[in-house]
Formats: sequence, C-alpha cells, structure tokens
Amino acid sequence: MLDKGSIISNISDQLRIKRQESARGKTHNELSNTVNSQADALKVKNVQIKQWADKEQRAEAQIHIRTKAMDAATDGIFIIDVKNKDFSVIYSNQAFQTMVGYSRKDIIGKNYFLLYADIADLRIAEEIKNTLQKDESFQGEMLNFRKNGDKFWNYLRISCVRDVNGVVTHYVGIQTDVTLMRRKDFEIKEQREELLHVTRVGKLAEFVSSLAHEISQPLTSILSYAQAAYRMLEGKDSQLQEILQYIINDDQRAAEVIRRLRSLLKKSDPEVKPIDINKLINETIELMATDVTVRNKVIKIALEPKLPNINGDRIQLQQVLLNLISNSLDAMEGRDEFRELSIRTSLNGSEEIIVEVKDSGCGIPKENMKKLFSHFFTSKPDGLGMGLSISRSIIEAHGGRLEVKNNPEGGAIFYFTIPVGGGVKEWS
Repeated sequence: MLDKGSIISNISDQLRIKRQESARGKTHNELSNTVNSQADALKVKNVQIKQWADKEQRAEAQIHIRTKAMDAATDGIFIIDVKNKDFSVIYSNQAFQTMVGYSRKDIIGKNYFLLYADIADLRIAEEIKNTLQKDESFQGEMLNFRKNGDKFWNYLRISCVRDVNGVVTHYVGIQTDVTLMRRKDFEIKEQREELLHVTRVGKLAEFVSSLAHEISQPLTSILSYAQAAYRMLEGKDSQLQEILQYIINDDQRAAEVIRRLRSLLKKSDPEVKPIDINKLINETIELMATDVTVRNKVIKIALEPKLPNINGDRIQLQQVLLNLISNSLDAMEGRDEFRELSIRTSLNGSEEIIVEVKDSGCGIPKENMKKLFSHFFTSKPDGLGMGLSISRSIIEAHGGRLEVKNNPEGGAIFYFTIPVGGGVKEWS
C-alpha cells in the first residue's frame, strides 16, 4: 500500500510529464507553424526568382535582338564612350566596319576620328568634336576615306545618350554611304549642263554657218585683188610677188576651210582623195607657225620618209592635226622651261600609219583620262569640249583610232592611226 508521500510524488511526476508533453506539443506546433511559414515564404521567393529570371531572359533576348538588328542594318552604327576623352569606340556594327574598311578589333578602343586615312576638311572634325562636347547632336555630309584610301561620301548623325539624371554617358552615331546618290546627282547635273551646252552649240552652229557665208565674200574679194596685183607685178618685183602668192595661197586655204565647215554643218559627204600624210603635217605646221612663234615654242618633226598615201578627207584630217597641236601648245602654256612639241609618223607593218603629237606640258590627270574624248568635256575655262570628241569621230570615220597616254618624262602623247588605202564612213 502506497503511503501518502508516494502518492503525492506520483501525482507530481504525472503532472510534470503532462506539462512536458504539453510543452512539446506547443513547441511542435510552433515548429510546424514556422516550417509552414518558411515554406510559404520560400514558395514566394521561388516565384519571385522565376519572375526575375524570366525578366532577365526577356531583357537578354531584347538586347540580343537589338544587337542583331544593329548588325543587320545597312547604315553604319557605332557607340562612343564619353568617359574616354579620346572619343574611343566601344561598339560598331558590321556595316560600319565594311564602310570604313577596318575589322572590329581595329575599331574597338580606337579614336573615332582616327579611323579615316584623312578627313577632307579637318575643320569638320573639329566642328563635330565641339558640337558633342556641348552635349548637342550633330548631322552633316562629308568626304571620308576608307582604310585603303578609297573616297566615299558619308552622311553622319551623332546623338547624345543620357542617364536617368540627364548626364551624357555615350554618343551613338549612324553614318550612311551616300556616294552613289552624290554620283547620281553629279550625273544629272552633268546631263543638264550638256543639254544646255547642246543648245548653245546648236545656236553657235547656226551662227557659224551664217558667219562662214559672210566671210566668204570678203575672202573672194581679197583673192581677186591679190591675183590682180600679182599679175600687174609679174616680172617686176619678185619679192612682192612671192608675198602676194602667200596671200593667195592662204586666202584659198581659208576659203576651203570655210567651204568644208559649211559642208560639215550641212552633213554633206566627205571628199575622199589620196593624201600624203607627211605633206599634210608640214602644211599644218605652216598654218600654226605664227601661233607657235608667239607662244615661244618649238615644233620638231620626225617624219618617216616614203610613207604610202592614205585615202581620206584632207580638210577633216587637217582639222584633227590643228586641234591636237593647239591642245599641246595650250598644255605647255606658262611652262617656259618646256618648249618642245614633237610630231612623229611611222608605219605599223604595211597596214596603217601612226601619227604622234607629243608635248612637254603638264600631262593629263588620271581622273580625266577616261572622259577626255567625251562630248562637252573640257579642262579649259573657255573651252567648248568638242575638239577631241570631233577629232576622234573623224579618225574613226577614216577607219583608225585616236588615243592618248601620259609621257613618263612629262607631258602627254596623242596618237592616231590611219589604215593604208582605207575609205571614209559617215560620222556624226
């Protein structure tokens, strides 16, 4: 039988055990609640992380699309970091690399203004820098150079990129190659000028035709008086007769030139006859003798003897020679140390004769070489741009060709060929 003390002890133990069980249950509930709360928080965090990951993925996709779009653009795009005071490029698309002729590794980190071999006008570069340093946008058209030195026209736009505080952090530039547009504009302008020139030349042709008719009359009178004086002085004054004979010959030559000019304007058929080209050259030099003397120049000839005759229009071929000699004299104008003009003939096999007119002038610029024989092209302020074009047409009508090349020793060489025993076609 338990005593009172044992009963009390047992009761106390039972109460303690109950209290411990109650505390454990409470702790378990608290732990369960904490775990559930943390699990809920973790679920929220997981949702947020997924949302952030999706947002970052979308942002990366947008950046990728924008980068691809800029790389696919036909305009050159570049970005300059403002922090670097030397205008260093931190991004360039493929079109920009193609435009300037440099690879990406040659562009990134380099000064934008050093990517061109030269800038046509350095003042433009300074204007761009000053505009950007004022935090303003720039746009303008300029001539640039690729890495290999080729020129191209560039329409450039540079804008400022600002942060949330309005501070400029970068410059973004877009440049468009407008070379073809400029070339097309130039061609349109050139065609417009040619049309105006054609109109002026047409009116000039009418005037020349009328003038030729008016000049023919006094030339006929001069010829009559000179011939009469020649007959009156026959056997009396041989020197004066010789002078009068020169006047008669020159008058007849001038009348023939005018007659052929009028025929040319009327598009009449050429007069084809056998011609001694050496004799024609000597006659042409005689016509130019006064002009050559006044210009203080010298004409030297090296004519191959016993050349076969050619068939052609004597006046037309003489006009070609006059034009080539006159052009050569003009090219040597103002170059007193270079006084010599040479004319040479030679036989190329047995099929054609070659005539060369070589000057010691300034030569022909490379950019003018291809268009030298074009209608209305001239490098002279007062030139019509018709002489060489007509001369080539005349030579081609005679079955030959008229070409030009620069002399390595200085000056230019115009040369044409005439086939032996050929004829003359109609030319325009």
